[in-house]
Amino acid sequence: MGNQAARSASFDASGEVNFDHFQILRAIGKGSFGKVCIVQKKDTNKMYAMKYMNKAMCAEKEAIKNVLAEVELLQSLEHPFLVNLWFTFDDEEDLFMVVDLLLGGDLRYHLQKEVKFTIQSVRLFLAEICLALDYLRSKKVLHRDLKPDNILMDEDGHYHITDFNVATSIEEGHSPTSVCGTRPYMAPEVFEAKKGQGYSYSADWWSLGICTFEILKNRRPYDIHSNTTVSEFRRIITDSHKSMCHAISSYPESLNDLVKRLLETDPEKRLSSLKDIQQHEFFTGMNFDDVLNRKVQPPFIPSKDHLNCDPTFELEEMIVESKPLHKKKKRLAKQNSKPISDPIRDYLESNGKVFEPYDRERKKDTKEE
Repeated sequence: MGNQAARSASFDASGEVNFDHFQILRAIGKGSFGKVCIVQKKDTNKMYAMKYMNKAMCAEKEAIKNVLAEVELLQSLEHPFLVNLWFTFDDEEDLFMVVDLLLGGDLRYHLQKEVKFTIQSVRLFLAEICLALDYLRSKKVLHRDLKPDNILMDEDGHYHITDFNVATSIEEGHSPTSVCGTRPYMAPEVFEAKKGQGYSYSADWWSLGICTFEILKNRRPYDIHSNTTVSEFRRIITDSHKSMCHAISSYPESLNDLVKRLLETDPEKRLSSLKDIQQHEFFTGMNFDDVLNRKVQPPFIPSKDHLNCDPTFELEEMIVESKPLHKKKKRLAKQNSKPISDPIRDYLESNGKVFEPYDRERKKDTKEE
């Protein structure tokens, strides 16, 4: 798959972007409904990550609405510390999202490799993610699933938030009330949302606190799992608070205080704004404009000797996958004569909408003209 020969010129570079515009290089990850691979756009030679989601699987898991909401949301976002969307298109089988290629691996990968992050690394991590969260707030977006798996590093060591599958927009005067996210990283007010009270932007900052503790100690502060009940959750938080504080007591007092304030159970008292972060003692002397402009050198730089991901993804794509991406064109050509149901286009049509491919590259060119 990674050794395909000469590139085909049988595509219209000036037409709507589609599968033929990309050279598939190798698989690097997988999600609930599809996989992620490295691709190169044939006309510009730019490299991207391409996430493709099987339409039938999305329909089977009743996820079409969420998937389309994520695509629509990502089209409205662009920030140095997000994984930005560049193209969306589809074919009979899959919906494709082409995004920034970040070769540094996700934070989970490095934690599993037991990387020891320095205090300066933690400082930059927090500054970059806080800038991203502040931007999302300016766009009225709550991520709702911030965790090491959804924080990617680029090859220079900068951090980027990805996966907006359960993100939501917060309208004026309204608060989300659905329980969304990954339980060990879920804020108390989200965990208990079934009681009827809503939650807001501070929920993402609790998740950031859990991630920060995990970077420092390579474990989470609270022993919470996917099957933890609401009553168990409160008891665990209360019973483990002292041990959580003790676990970080050896770090500088300013960092110690920061983590505790991010993990404040009361969302009204929780540290949850860029302004508060910038004024915190832990960030004394840090120029956030320099951080935003990527002028601060990351202390930890991921290895460039290998892909920072599980190599089994590519083996699965080549050996196990029943419908491998690199054989898609031949497969679709064979079944062209057979009518294929398209659950995503059917869903859009039933809601009075049509599927529209997205091309950020073209939009940028249009603006410059």
